[in-house]
Amino acid sequence: MNRQLDQSDLFTMLVRGLFRRCARCGGKGAFLTGWKKQEERCKTCGFAWQRDLVGFQLGAAAINFILTGGSLLFVMAIGVTTTYPDVPAWPLIAVVGSVALFVGIGGYPTSYTVWLAIDLRLRPLSEDEIADAAEHARS
Repeated sequence: MNRQLDQSDLFTMLVRGLFRRCARCGGKGAFLTGWKKQEERCKTCGFAWQRDLVGFQLGAAAINFILTGGSLLFVMAIGVTTTYPDVPAWPLIAVVGSVALFVGIGGYPTSYTVWLAIDLRLRPLSEDEIADAAEHARS
């Protein structure tokens, strides 16, 4: 069964990450039990998500930055396109600033699970990690 867990494609893993599920098995609420409280392992498959904490933190921060920047550009483009040629600067700045706060802060937990999907695709699990996950998996 563990081999089937590790055969998911990148798209499936990213969708799981967007919904804050384990990128490996799709288990709900896999690592995040609160706003900043994180479990060491997935409750379903036993996968330990902290493979390399320093690199992982940096990757998750980069994903959060990319998601925030992308949403800012999208909202700005919609705002300018719908109000052109008389673009109201201050209302647009207020909306874009609100989106930046909402996505930047609200997307913090999601950035971890999305980055986990990318990390698992770039660095597949080793045999030791698979065995460790199987040992800790929920029966």
